[in-house]
Amino acid sequence: MLEIDDLYKRYGDVIALDGASFEVHPGKMLGFLGPNGAGKTTTMRSIFGLVTPDHGEVRWQGSAITPETRMRFGYMPEQRGLYPKMKAHDQLKYMGRIHGLNAAEAGAAADRWLDTLGLGDRRDSPTEDLSHGNQQRVQLAAALVHDPDLMVLDEPFSGLDPLGVDTMADVLRNETAQGRSVVFSSHQLDLVEDICDEVAVISQGRIVMAGDVRRLKDAAPIRRLEVEMEGPIESVLSTLEGIHSAEVADGRHILMVDAATDVRRVLAEAERTGAVRHFVYTTPTLTDLFREAVR
Repeated sequence: MLEIDDLYKRYGDVIALDGASFEVHPGKMLGFLGPNGAGKTTTMRSIFGLVTPDHGEVRWQGSAITPETRMRFGYMPEQRGLYPKMKAHDQLKYMGRIHGLNAAEAGAAADRWLDTLGLGDRRDSPTEDLSHGNQQRVQLAAALVHDPDLMVLDEPFSGLDPLGVDTMADVLRNETAQGRSVVFSSHQLDLVEDICDEVAVISQGRIVMAGDVRRLKDAAPIRRLEVEMEGPIESVLSTLEGIHSAEVADGRHILMVDAATDVRRVLAEAERTGAVRHFVYTTPTLTDLFREAVR
């Protein structure tokens, strides 16, 4: 298990981390979320010793992380960390050798991951000749080539087309199914909700929400109400109390309301006022929870 325990980090007058704490469990995929500048990358770099916190500790399996421990980690930075003129296969083989594989093992692992990620026919292409999305796949392969116990990925889905997203998501699901831990940052909250078991949300250096995605949604004090109807909707909305937010998208009113809201009364008023085209009352989406947490 990876433990982020009470991390503080200041850069001059800027507080990057302000007591951040969360855990990543074995065989789980955790989405690490937050607005730009919230402290995600600083936290990730702290895991690899690229940033030294002013206070707090990062632990793996209950112990402080050592250089030897980090050899069993895989890291995918947001900014490209590849050699542009090196061939894709040679690059992955080199990364495998750095992490302790012998030449035969590293070469075989490079072939396996290139095939898995749909790049077998580009093994001899220099990285700079690959598309942005394919470079992203090579970057992921570089993080996986030594079969790490923990993967830390900074915006791994950035720039991928839908097929690329599906491929990468399947790879990460397979890794967690084998007991490995994955933590990745992303601004694609719908995707995080689809594939992650757990989330941690950071805002201004503090963890403001963390836990199992389904349990967080079920336990939230808010619910999502969507209404679309013919005729005026003002009288329907006037029956509502405890509205947290409201927006209109393509004629559909989307509201965040208190979980205790009596929706039967709302539906009855909607049916009395006009024909109801769409009426949904459900738990909030991860995007809804994120907005509430960082507001």
